[in-house]
Amino acid sequence: MATEYGHGYGYRREDGRSTGTGHRLPPALRAPFEARSWREFGYVLLSLPLSIVLFTWTVTMVSLGAGLLVTFLGVPVLAAALAGCRGFGALERARARGLLRLDVAEPEPLRMRKPGALAWMGAVLKSGTSWRNLLYALVQFPWAVFSFSVAVTLWTMGWTLLTYPLWFWVFPAYAGQGGIQLYGDAHHSVYLDNPFEITVTALVGLLITLAAPWIVRALTTVDGLLVRGLLGPSPLSARVVELESDRGVVVDAAAADLRRIERDLHDGAQARLVSLAMDLGLAKEKLREDPQAAARMVDEAHGEVKTALQELRDLARGIHPAVLTDRGLDAALSSVASRCTVPVRVEVDLPARPAPAIEGIAYFTVSELLQNISKHSRARSASVDVWCTEDKLMLQVIDDGVGGADVSRGSGLAGLAGRLDAVDGVFVVDSPAGGPTRVIAELPWRT
Repeated sequence: MATEYGHGYGYRREDGRSTGTGHRLPPALRAPFEARSWREFGYVLLSLPLSIVLFTWTVTMVSLGAGLLVTFLGVPVLAAALAGCRGFGALERARARGLLRLDVAEPEPLRMRKPGALAWMGAVLKSGTSWRNLLYALVQFPWAVFSFSVAVTLWTMGWTLLTYPLWFWVFPAYAGQGGIQLYGDAHHSVYLDNPFEITVTALVGLLITLAAPWIVRALTTVDGLLVRGLLGPSPLSARVVELESDRGVVVDAAAADLRRIERDLHDGAQARLVSLAMDLGLAKEKLREDPQAAARMVDEAHGEVKTALQELRDLARGIHPAVLTDRGLDAALSSVASRCTVPVRVEVDLPARPAPAIEGIAYFTVSELLQNISKHSRARSASVDVWCTEDKLMLQVIDDGVGGADVSRGSGLAGLAGRLDAVDGVFVVDSPAGGPTRVIAELPWRT
């Protein structure tokens, strides 16, 4: 049981721990005293001296290297200039991480085909990261001068004007004898010449002090954009890494599908056909001796043929169903839903057919989800909705089962998420314990 102490300032438990506060200062009033504001102000203060060093290094070394290009010394000097810019870039990323709480990923490292000084110089000069770091050195210097001037002026002016009344206590000689007596006696007194002027000055200082942190925050936002845009990994290289990862996922998925098909053929249809060939051989031997037994064996072989054909049809449907090619998602998903162990409502509302690859991924995604519902969900009903929004194909599968599905467990859901990610799709699972489970997938309309 909590006992209230104070009026509107929260509750304190009987064991002394606070359970919350009733009233707190609004952000506009807290900003001048928050650690974040002082970290950002410190970032701006450090930017000027660091930018001067970086700008001086860059201009001096690049100019020297460009002038020495007529000799063999120009290339090493330019490589050293770019290497220095890369080192300053690492320092700037660390400073942004520590003071602005801006976590910028490391750019791609140098790629040298072979060891050696010449290979290193070639890699530095060819690296786009090196030249983006050099551009940062040139752009950041004028911006640091501007942001330093604005931030220091605002903070200094704000706190100076806000504390203006205190100067009459610190320097009593400024008080005139004809003003209002603040304290003292006939021998030692402190006066204010113009109380209205002092009050207005303090109010203006308060406004500037309250506004300064937000202006500095806007300035450091620009710094963050510069650091992220010029010192982080380039969008092209990040996209290349993503495509390489997606390619690996696609290759692994294709290899897994081939292994599954081989296993199903070996353990299913192939074994059944081998057994069928043996039965027909035995029936052929008994045809003259015992025609009735041979007829029974042929009849059993006929049943095995039907079963083998059905397994082959199921296997072909798992590779790429003919109904999907001929009639599209609506008919294909309805066919899959009819084989589910629970009643499934299917609603497909598409203006046209998407790209064949996207259509196939959508089909296999819904098919896998419905298989999971049949095996694991203990649901009583399910629904499948497919629609198009702008240039995206949207899928939604819902069941009223026990829930608890989790992509991070490395199950079949993780494989579906990887397959969708390979085509820039999105896969979201919402499955609290006790259900229901809702799975939403977003695919591009065209690959």
